[in-house]
Amino acid sequence: MALRLIEVVLPEKYGKEAEDLLRGQPVISVWVDVMSEGRVLVKVLLLTENSEKVLDVLEKRFSKIPGFRILLLPVEASIPRPEAENEKKTASLNDSKEEERNNAKVFRVSREELYSDVEQASRFSRVFVFLIILSSIVASVGIIRGNDVFIIGAMVIAPILGPSVALSLATALGDGCLAKKAIGANLAGILTAFFFSFLLGLILAVDPNLPGLLARTQVDGGDVALALAAGSAAVLSFTSGLLTALIGVMVAVALLPPLVTVGLLLARGQVKPAVGALLLFATNFICINLAGVITFLAQGIRPLTWWEASKAKKASRNAVLFWGGLLLALVVLIYLSQKR
Repeated sequence: MALRLIEVVLPEKYGKEAEDLLRGQPVISVWVDVMSEGRVLVKVLLLTENSEKVLDVLEKRFSKIPGFRILLLPVEASIPRPEAENEKKTASLNDSKEEERNNAKVFRVSREELYSDVEQASRFSRVFVFLIILSSIVASVGIIRGNDVFIIGAMVIAPILGPSVALSLATALGDGCLAKKAIGANLAGILTAFFFSFLLGLILAVDPNLPGLLARTQVDGGDVALALAAGSAAVLSFTSGLLTALIGVMVAVALLPPLVTVGLLLARGQVKPAVGALLLFATNFICINLAGVITFLAQGIRPLTWWEASKAKKASRNAVLFWGGLLLALVVLIYLSQKR
């Protein structure tokens, strides 16, 4: 049973109101401590899946009050353990039919916690670029030598997961700022990986008939299924609060090797197979983002206010149509190229 601790800083005169407000929410325990300078600290222990509802209630009521601050902290353990009666009480407070349906859909962390994790994982930095360079070099050598261990090692260090999920989350929330950061990180990663794989292709002896290269110049239904599964798994790894390392490998497998193959083949003047590898990369990239947006929407990820929700709904609809249209166009293009 995952727990979270919410800490709320308020002017002292709002302490009793906050306590009364929280008594009607799905919480396990509430404490109010008087602080210095006329402030109070309200502490709330609750189940992780209930944290978003309580955070929204607090933000709607107190966000315009000077000095208001919310902190959300993970709780490793609670002694004594929360009693079963508290769990039943927490569940019974979710009496709205719509909320019950949403809670029954899936267990997930709060929108704020999710946003913080994704934003941090998608930050563009020198370390991000350096890891892309290293993973591109290792993947290129692994493909040239036909060494799967090298390729898997490259996928482990490739920081591709964060920007991919960030773009999907930005679409679901209609967050233009996060979208710009995600697009910038994705473009930087793609261009860096291509440049260094192309450079290695010029330096190293690359046989265009290598099985590792040829296998990444063709697209079939299995590749589409893999990329869709990777995109959905990437989102679930963040929203469930689970470890993302292995899921990151799965996403990197769908993106980095085809991109590296494009660079290696173009460096040797193999334009036609390079185009095939580029189609594979584009198909995987589109599928990952399409599955990511759909998974976020299926989990009920929405902005807090109604006007933001309206903007996000429009952005999500347009994104699904955009990615879906691109995927359909690529499928048709691939089909026509294979008929020749």
